[in-house]
Amino acid sequence: MNTTLRRAATAVCLALPLLAGCGGPVHVEPPVPTGAAVAGCERLAALLPQTLDGAQRGTSTPESPYVAVWGEGEITLRCGVPRPANMEPTATLAEFNGVGWFPDPRTDTLFTAVTDDGYVEVTISHAHEAPEVLAELSTPIGRAMPG
Repeated sequence: MNTTLRRAATAVCLALPLLAGCGGPVHVEPPVPTGAAVAGCERLAALLPQTLDGAQRGTSTPESPYVAVWGEGEITLRCGVPRPANMEPTATLAEFNGVGWFPDPRTDTLFTAVTDDGYVEVTISHAHEAPEVLAELSTPIGRAMPG
């Protein structure tokens, strides 16, 4: 493919992310939940929205019931991750709809929901409003993984 045609194809994919053939599964490394997180994550998978902050639900590779993506990977969710290594016992959590979220201090795009059943990691690109996304995800997380 010549350079001009390649640039045109890239521009179309970037401008129209829902165009068939441009997208595809987004690579996200699935977590390996343990204990109560396994059942909580299975419940959560059934409750997640098809649309989140205007982005349609996509697919991930490798396929996993513990991973969800929206858009072209603009928003990713991994359920059953380990406790964030840099989360101190006295860390302040932001609360949305009854769910506490740990904002990673190293970046403004990574947040972890803290529940009694486990941890849910969400990465949100700057194309979306983090508070909106966290508030919307808090409802299904709170139902699936109370505490």
